[in-house]
Amino acid sequence: MRLDDQRESTNIDDVRGSGGGSRTPLRIGGIGGVILVIGALYFGVDPRIVLNLLQTGPSSDSSTVAQVQRPANDAGKQFIARVLGSTEDVWTAYFQQMGRTYHEPRLTLFSGGVQSACGYAQTSVGPFYCPADHKVYLDLQFFQELQNRLGAGGDFARAYVVAHEIGHHVQNELGIMQQVSRQGDASQKGANGLSVRVELQADCFAGVWAKRANDAKHLLETGDIEEGMNAAAAVGDDRLERQARGYVVPDSFTHGTSAQRVSWFKRGLSSGDINRCDTFSAPSL
Repeated sequence: MRLDDQRESTNIDDVRGSGGGSRTPLRIGGIGGVILVIGALYFGVDPRIVLNLLQTGPSSDSSTVAQVQRPANDAGKQFIARVLGSTEDVWTAYFQQMGRTYHEPRLTLFSGGVQSACGYAQTSVGPFYCPADHKVYLDLQFFQELQNRLGAGGDFARAYVVAHEIGHHVQNELGIMQQVSRQGDASQKGANGLSVRVELQADCFAGVWAKRANDAKHLLETGDIEEGMNAAAAVGDDRLERQARGYVVPDSFTHGTSAQRVSWFKRGLSSGDINRCDTFSAPSL
């Protein structure tokens, strides 16, 4: 990616090494009431699967948070700040075209664990968006897991992760999360089905960002699109379940298959139009 001339967002809270705060349990899922945490657990995969994939990660009863010595030239943070700045530019302009105001979210960098308005989460949960405080939470260690364990490396793969979480903030800004909450299904299967549509739409919004950011500043280089699609495929429910236990349970899916995630990301990327991202009206995903 070409990010050298992209401004860095100032909406970043760096709490790495701070200890993570109090330990109110993280509230996951719950579409019947409100989607409390979006994007967690490798973008919504069953937590038991994630724990199997991250056996070397922090234990659930850990009482300490790893301390991080931040380098003077923090390239990881700078990269995130520039991607976040790009999402702010794109979505601010898009909302203006719609006659609306985009309220920029904040992004919290943490290490080991963090307390959000949705509860306490450890690194093994993965990146997530908390609608309660309008913040994205990210441990940069996740990118190593994405590359080493899931085979999805590259700068655009990392940008896709950020753009997906920002996609949830866009949903929150547009009132989509509230609408989904009101139509919540009492059954687990129904709730999972709604979750899949929420997550695939966030993938599509990530594609919309990429299209518009590239049109404005030519950010993408050869191979970037492939990195993004590879990342989307890497976190498909079917692929993660098969990797963790050798078989898949479609009714347990919360984010969609690898093929679905790639398809909706590509839809946003080709159109640059959020109207093409209506997963809720789509007869099939």
